[in-house]
Parts: sequence; C-alpha cells; structure tokens
Amino acid sequence: MARALMSAFAHMGAQVDLASTFRSRDGVGDAALQAALLAAADTLIPDIITQGRVAKWQAWVTYHSYYKAPDLIGPTVARTLGIPYLLIETTRARKRLGGPWDAFARASEAACDAAHVVFYLTERDHEALAKYAPDGQPLIHLRPFLSRTELPAQAHGTHLLAVGMMRASAKLPSYELIAQTLALLPDTTRLEIAGDGPARGQVESAFAAFEDRAQFLGALEPEALTAAYSRAGALIWPGVDEAFGMTYLEAQAHGLPVIAQNRPGVRDVLFPRAYPEVDLGAQGLADFAAQPTPTPDSIRAYIRAHHLLPAAAETLRGGLEQVGLT
Repeated sequence: MARALMSAFAHMGAQVDLASTFRSRDGVGDAALQAALLAAADTLIPDIITQGRVAKWQAWVTYHSYYKAPDLIGPTVARTLGIPYLLIETTRARKRLGGPWDAFARASEAACDAAHVVFYLTERDHEALAKYAPDGQPLIHLRPFLSRTELPAQAHGTHLLAVGMMRASAKLPSYELIAQTLALLPDTTRLEIAGDGPARGQVESAFAAFEDRAQFLGALEPEALTAAYSRAGALIWPGVDEAFGMTYLEAQAHGLPVIAQNRPGVRDVLFPRAYPEVDLGAQGLADFAAQPTPTPDSIRAYIRAHHLLPAAAETLRGGLEQVGLT
C-alpha cells in the first residue's frame, strides 16, 4: 500500500522523496525499546530537516502511524520546515494510554493532533478519528486502491479461488470457514488456493476431505497470480481479522464476484451487495454463493471508478488543495 501511495502521488505529478528508512515498530509493548526508538528518532531528525531544506519539500506525508509504530519524525520535521503534515491510514487507540505501549500511544496521538489533513481508508478508522479530531481537521476518505491505471483482462472461469497468507494467528479462521463452506456446496464445486506460510500444514489438514476438489497452488509470483484470477469464477475469502484486504480489489478488477462476510474494513472494498453476517457462519457463505451474482462488467466498472490510481490521485490532490498545495 505504501508503494501504491507513492505511485499515486507520482501519477498526479508530484515528486516523492523517501525521507528515511527508520522503523519505529514495537510489537510487544516494551517500554525500554520504545524509549530507545524515541531517542534514535531524535538523532535522525536534524539531518532529515537539512535534507528537506535542500530539496525544498512542500509537505510531509506519513503512512500508517499507529500505537505500535508511531511517526516519531514527521511532526517535528514538518513543524520546523513550516510545511503541512499529512497522515494516511492512521488510527487512534486511546485505550493504549497508560498501558505497555503508553509512550508510543502518546506519540501516535500527538501525530494525529498535529496533522493538517488525515486520509482514512475505512469507516472503522474514521469513527475514532472523528471522535477525537482537533477542531477543523479535515478527514478525507481515501479508498484502498490498486497501483494501476487500467484493469487486467476479465476472468472467464467457474471454480472458486482463495488467496491469502497462511498465518495461524489471523488467516487460519478464514481458511477453516472456507473448508466448512465447501462442504455445504455441490460436490462439483472446485477450489484453487493460492498462498503459503507457516500454517500451511494446518490449512491442508482443514481441506483433507476435499483432495479431489481443492488444489493448492502455493505462493505465486504476480504473473502467476494474475493467471489464477483470470481462470477463476469467484473469490472466496471470509475476511476474518482483515484490515480491508487487497486481494478483494485484485479479484474484482478481473470481474470476479466475492464471497465474503459483512465485516468492518472488508465491506469498504467490496462491490456493494448484502453480504452475509458473521453469525451466519459457513451456511451464510454457502447460501450467498448460490445467489445470482453481479455482472463482471458492473464489478469492473466499480473498481475502475473507485479503486485505481486515477481515483486515488484525485483524492490525494483534494487533500493537498486543502493545505494550499496543488
């Protein structure tokens, strides 16, 4: 997504400089690590300010600042240079204040407060941003998007396709739901599974009863994944614990209907339909799979209008205009 954002700014004619490769993430809530990272960031700021003055930066943009990985550099650099500070896909998590991520949660909140414009990707993120936003802070909906200007070839298949990493912590429940759904679908229903990871053994076990109906493709390079989308008839991915999920956009760009649950974040990137509620489980997904689907042309038109580079570039341009930049 970060690379796609850089492409979107370039698409609108802006020059994009990567100011730093510093990583601030603390995944465990270690106060000593947070203190060390705060100190390390402080040592980098003077040289970055000098870099910005030489390059005559007009704005600072940070992607995905949050309590585990806050922007420890941008607010100070932008304030010192007197340039607008913009955040993309930031979140507020005040419940983390006072806990093991206290220092980072405070830094994340301070970055949110300092932002001249905040771009949010999902309605779920917007709720907290709007609740605690400083007076007059613009909050702009930037829809998740593919880093391309044109759609790929339309798919022409009949079988189901699942695409996802095989991580036990977050992805496995989606695979388990797919296996349960496949058991409820006609015996002629075939499934291809693209992806790999440390939980592959568990995923394969979930599909052991479908040896003749489920095929594992493994991790695919971009061209091979495009081919997998092109020969499918629909994408099935329930979306358990997904922030939003780029695979939905990739599949729909090929015109594939999506079999997914009505989940926060996920619904922000799906063609508008009445997706099954979470509590309906596999039966809800199976019933939904049997419903008439939108035409590939209508799905692709929706993606073209809302989720490609040109649409993203226009949204970003609107945010820059709000701080006096064009």
